[in-house]
Amino acid sequence: MWIKQIFLALCGFSFGIVCSAGVFTVLVAVGLIPRFAGKFHVAKHILVLEEMVVFGTIAGGLLSIFPLFSGLGDWVLSGRLFGGATGMIWQVIGSIICGAFGMFAGMFVGCLALAIAEMLDSIPIFARRTGFREGIGIVIMVIALGKLGGSLLYFSQAMFAY
Repeated sequence: MWIKQIFLALCGFSFGIVCSAGVFTVLVAVGLIPRFAGKFHVAKHILVLEEMVVFGTIAGGLLSIFPLFSGLGDWVLSGRLFGGATGMIWQVIGSIICGAFGMFAGMFVGCLALAIAEMLDSIPIFARRTGFREGIGIVIMVIALGKLGGSLLYFSQAMFAY
């Protein structure tokens, strides 16, 4: 019976490596990390940026697979770190952290989508075919606001629960 468990563990581990290699391949193919380094003028720290992407992917994977060990909130609440107001303070801190994470995750996904679109030359082709000479920034902003509105509607109406 334990051979079956070892086989399943090896399969799961190897499939995870293959999936993460695919994600990193897409990031490298679209040149997202060098583009970020160029935009933020931190090209001398490109290796640190790449390592942080790898670390973030590994940490996110581990926290999603082993949620029992990512119970920072439970640890803070059980220790009564802030006295009687621990629950309320932790809710505020958690909301701020979730908001910041959502903002940065959305920025990353938006930059990835735009990098893929730029790599495929879809934006210049679209602009040439439709006769756009000015206003591409406004179109991209309207697309981003539409995605924001759709996300707010999706989460405010709890559509994910269905």
